[in-house]
Amino acid sequence: MARTATDRTATVHRVTSETDVTVTLELDSSVSTPPATGHGFLDHMLDALARHARIGLGVQASGDLHIEPHHLIEDVGITLGQALTQALGDRRGIERYGSAFVPMDETLAHVVLDLSGRAHLAFEPERLDVWGDAGGMTHYHLREFLRGLTNHAGITLHVRLLAGREAHHVIEAIVKALARALRDAVRVTSGDLASTKGLL
Repeated sequence: MARTATDRTATVHRVTSETDVTVTLELDSSVSTPPATGHGFLDHMLDALARHARIGLGVQASGDLHIEPHHLIEDVGITLGQALTQALGDRRGIERYGSAFVPMDETLAHVVLDLSGRAHLAFEPERLDVWGDAGGMTHYHLREFLRGLTNHAGITLHVRLLAGREAHHVIEAIVKALARALRDAVRVTSGDLASTKGLL
């Protein structure tokens, strides 16, 4: 039997010596609260993720930005992954797979994912010459965000950059493609488990 919206929510609070992150997630709601992480471009990307995935997302976070944004960005990804795991529950009835192409001017990103319970990240942009940063966030920071997300949500995630070199457009196109792929994958369309193993 397909689950109800109340079964697909989560709140996770994660504290380390470097960061303090709270994520609230509602997979069957599109009502979000503005993210507040202290990093403007990260907030922009989290807002884009929520809007294009059509999920309810709230992120409140602080971290050692006086050092570098790496810890904050990675830990937000980790906490989001933990919240997604909780909200998905046993993953029964979900579509499981998602794929999306997203253009942004000269940039074209492709994201394919499987909510398999097995963590794997293939991140092609790290082999390319992506120029600059976006408000202090680079494609390497995005890789660490995605690594935290995939490891803690059990996602097999493949990210390809088909065109584009400018960091702002590359990061934004990838995040939007991730969101649209995730939107398809989390949809509940049956009461069955999409696995021949009987377990995700």
